[in-house]
Amino acid sequence: MIRVAFLGPAGTFTEEALLSQPDLAEAELVPLPSFPDVLRATADGAVDYGFVALENSIEGTVRLVMDLLVFEHELLIQREVVLPIRQNLLAPPGLALGDVQRVVSFPDALAQCHEFFDRELPGVEIMAANSTAEAVRMVADERPTATAALGTSLAAKLYGLDVIAADVEDSEENTTRFVLVARETVPAVTGHDKTSIVCFQHSDRPGSLHAILGQFTARNINLNRLASRPTKKALGEYCFIIDLEGHVDDEIVADCLRDLHAQLAGVKFLGSYPAAGAHGPAVRRDAEAKWKAADDWIGSLRSKVRR
Repeated sequence: MIRVAFLGPAGTFTEEALLSQPDLAEAELVPLPSFPDVLRATADGAVDYGFVALENSIEGTVRLVMDLLVFEHELLIQREVVLPIRQNLLAPPGLALGDVQRVVSFPDALAQCHEFFDRELPGVEIMAANSTAEAVRMVADERPTATAALGTSLAAKLYGLDVIAADVEDSEENTTRFVLVARETVPAVTGHDKTSIVCFQHSDRPGSLHAILGQFTARNINLNRLASRPTKKALGEYCFIIDLEGHVDDEIVADCLRDLHAQLAGVKFLGSYPAAGAHGPAVRRDAEAKWKAADDWIGSLRSKVRR
């Protein structure tokens, strides 16, 4: 049985997203204390896959995870999973919303609820935990005075807490993008794919980003995401993290990556994988049907060639 590491303990949003994938839900799930632990276990071969949060629609990139993928580990993204995030304020039975003086949770989760805190709990003390579920478990086990946790409704049931305020995130469109990573192999082309790369420049000179983007413009390749991160080598040196439509096995994408690799100081390949989205399966089925029809057409033309 395959082993999949995720941010534990039980009841995190990461686990919720993981369980939305039927094949992963049947795997042996390995909860670990932090995202670095998940990626390290995957890179070291202690587990087959790691499942981590990469990006949130409110807070942007989960910088710790992105930096580990870019600078520390040689791991490949196998798929992405997008989960709507519903933050809930959880407390021991008997603690009312007006009595809460302290809220504990994962920093990214806390950052998604600033407006709620300012409106409903002005002056509340904020405390960080390694995960939302770890915060919930701590509140349930230790029962610190006037303390609530941000977490999932699943965690409330698992640890015996009450939901004293539901859906407290600042945006109804709050979603998090999770990725499944492995040490090797690239998933097959589906027709609705995404490729992630990191571009390192030779030096910070005028027009360098324009030259990179020009490679995609010239081939009419759509970019889903463009972000920059310090290279950690010198002040002012940045690399660019790019998500683009298509698969490395698509000739036009391969040609683009070939040119980028030739002109830049380095290009790190983070993976080609099925793109997420409500219409993803339908797009993939349609692409497969169109490819089959085109292949049949080519076959019929080739059958006419005089041998």
